[in-house]
Amino acid sequence: MSTSLEGIRVLDLTRVLAGPYCSMILGDLGAEVIKVEAPGGSDDTRKWGPPFQEGVSAYYICTNRNKKSITVNLKSKKGKEIIYKLVKRSDVVMHNFKTGTMERLGLDYKSLNDINPRIVYCSITGFGETGPYQHLPGYDFIIQAMSGLMSITGDEQSGPQKLGIAITDVLTGLYACIGIQSALIEREKSGKGQMIDLSLYDAAVSSLINIGSNYLMSGDVPERLGNHHANIVPYQTFYSSDGEMVIAVGNDRQFSSLCKLIDYPELSEDPLFKTNPDRVAHRQQLTPLLQKAFSKQPTAYWKDLCHKEGVPFGPIQTINELVEDPQLKARNMLLTALHPKAGEIRMIGSPLNLSRTPTSLFAHPPEPGEHTTEILDALGYSEEEIKRMKHDQSI
Repeated sequence: MSTSLEGIRVLDLTRVLAGPYCSMILGDLGAEVIKVEAPGGSDDTRKWGPPFQEGVSAYYICTNRNKKSITVNLKSKKGKEIIYKLVKRSDVVMHNFKTGTMERLGLDYKSLNDINPRIVYCSITGFGETGPYQHLPGYDFIIQAMSGLMSITGDEQSGPQKLGIAITDVLTGLYACIGIQSALIEREKSGKGQMIDLSLYDAAVSSLINIGSNYLMSGDVPERLGNHHANIVPYQTFYSSDGEMVIAVGNDRQFSSLCKLIDYPELSEDPLFKTNPDRVAHRQQLTPLLQKAFSKQPTAYWKDLCHKEGVPFGPIQTINELVEDPQLKARNMLLTALHPKAGEIRMIGSPLNLSRTPTSLFAHPPEPGEHTTEILDALGYSEEEIKRMKHDQSI
């Protein structure tokens, strides 16, 4: 079976989340991804938990399938030699070391571009390679705080809240994929690689979308609205008689349908609620009326009725409910693989559905250095040289 990125080799010196998430996507699309760690393994997520399955971390598993693993001491002469040989044969180099680290190691873009002018070099840092914050460490929680995301998440009572996942890492990983593939496409025309300078801070700020635009247009500092929407009403959570659910009315037609199904058709003709700007202006009057109606029936009742009438609706599902969702099963979003240490493992799949070159699960998340001998053998190192490098801890 052919794959979208067949023939592309990625040298992945990243760890934790943003970089590994990107390289996993590239691996899902068929690129050969070589994960580089220090001898013994240096990706911190290998130790993040519980949960562990036979000593293998669930956190590590979530972003490291479809990769090979080699361990290399980047500070040793032999280690650098190995990396340089791999760079000559690679299309992409990724790293997420602090600004200045790669220069000290002799693995910066200029040095590697001299070895392979076609190399696409992706740097992922907290704040970027330039600017007054360039040397600060960047963790997702810090970035969520500084980027404005936390200031608009939560409500007046809760105070600022972070998202339940490391969203800025995920966003940056996605941007890295876009940048890398764009650079590879451009390389077909120019024959030259280039450097991509990505920061978690920039990626997080880019995600402010309409909230950022609202401020830039009005000058009004946005408030925390909890599960309400700044520009659309009703677009929020409601309590049913047995749980919580989301109603997301995107236009006046949908609002009219909603009013009919809750037996208040006159609401859609009320001058206070007739158009979306009216509803935004009078959300305090409208929300209690809708809540009173929704509290009379269970979530399943409203789900069936809303789906029938074309009103956007979603139950608030817990993760254990989510994994039983027939829609996800139909879309192959839950994968199972055999791991040499953990045994059978379950993973969330790829949302990328390509008609001719689909993504696939090629390989389990590798153990540290699982493919070191295989990769070094392909580079021309003898069995004796490999043993010697292991002895002096170059690999």
